[in-house]
Amino acid sequence: MKTKVFFTVIATGLLMLMAAEDLSAAAAPGKTKRDQQQMTVIRGRVVDAETNLPLVFAGIAVQGTNVSTVTNLDGEFTLKIAEGETGKLEFSYVGYKNREMSIDEMKTNGQRNVIELETAMIPIKEIIVKPLIPEEIMEQVMSRFDDNYPDLPNDMTGFYRETIRKNRSYISIGEAVVEVFKAPYQNDLRFDAVRIYKGRKSNDVAKMDTVLFKLQGGPTTTLYLDVVKNPETFLTREALKQYELELSSIVVIDDRTNYVINFYQKPSITTPLYQGRLFIDIETYAVAQAEFSFNLENKDLAASMFIRKKPMGMQVQPEVTSYLVRYREMDGKWYFNHSRAEVKFKVDWKKKLFNTNYTTMSELAITDRTEKDVIKFASKERIKPTDFFTEEVAAFADPDFWGDYNVIEPDQSIEAAIRKLSRKVKFSDRTE
Repeated sequence: MKTKVFFTVIATGLLMLMAAEDLSAAAAPGKTKRDQQQMTVIRGRVVDAETNLPLVFAGIAVQGTNVSTVTNLDGEFTLKIAEGETGKLEFSYVGYKNREMSIDEMKTNGQRNVIELETAMIPIKEIIVKPLIPEEIMEQVMSRFDDNYPDLPNDMTGFYRETIRKNRSYISIGEAVVEVFKAPYQNDLRFDAVRIYKGRKSNDVAKMDTVLFKLQGGPTTTLYLDVVKNPETFLTREALKQYELELSSIVVIDDRTNYVINFYQKPSITTPLYQGRLFIDIETYAVAQAEFSFNLENKDLAASMFIRKKPMGMQVQPEVTSYLVRYREMDGKWYFNHSRAEVKFKVDWKKKLFNTNYTTMSELAITDRTEKDVIKFASKERIKPTDFFTEEVAAFADPDFWGDYNVIEPDQSIEAAIRKLSRKVKFSDRTE
């Protein structure tokens, strides 16, 4: 079982505070992924039409292309497209009707774009002929993996971010444009790989205290959340024997009707497993989305799965876990599109009255992909599961780069943290 690889965090005790690190370094040597081109920036906010509340992680895509992004925690987005691009943007969210808006209209509105999505009514007539027994639905899901997911390798461009928060303050922020080699789902050697193209980081050393939290694996970890590519967690016939299934509702995603199947660990199973819900496309039986968490009832056992190293006298326990993976349908195939992992830890020191909470988050959103001229990159270029993203990313810094790529707009707290850190840490360039 790949639980330990899923989301590993290292807590290392330090005897002294670390010196501040440069936020930027030399441009990455060698590879140039694409020529620089003039870009048009479209900004906006996606909200519920009735309540005006933000829709978090709503999807935005340029119709007929592979260019896409998602909204942030405030429902805001920034989409960068080639200058002169025409056509339409499509907005989608679970349980809502898709909405289309022309790119020209979005440009005219400037930063005043507010996209309201309406909740979708479920067409009952379309589902009465479908099986409503969750075990039968899941059997259809597993038997159609080969048909529903790509049988060709894909070269994907994505935006990756990882953050570490101490109580309410961000102490580490790292982000990068990455290239993902996505192997065919039908291949026995289904190993995906990721390498950094451009990146940047910042650390608020003043808030580090005596503990340095590090996330192991970086963007490689988010690829493990592709539960179709890594079905051993709960999407094999053998694994599902350990779960109770429940068909809880029917919702709309991207104007497509989906079963929502809840799954729970059987009471007779003592090994910590997962619980959550699967969104299954009714027409194709593809997994369109999965939301799940890890069973943390056995605190000591759960801690041993998440923490690789910690100082003497410290007790670290995971308190909350949250995992998300989404797929996007295009031309009859479903492609990995977005994944997010978040874990909250409680840290106690002996002889200390108060504890500290640390929250780690890593997220990968695919912004472009192609099946043409895909070449698997060399092993030495890949981020490995044992690597630390924040230690690797400095070699790929390029302050002049970030205007040309789509990124997930940070929430206000992260923006404020970056502004504060930028005043404290001097930017400098150096060559390798």
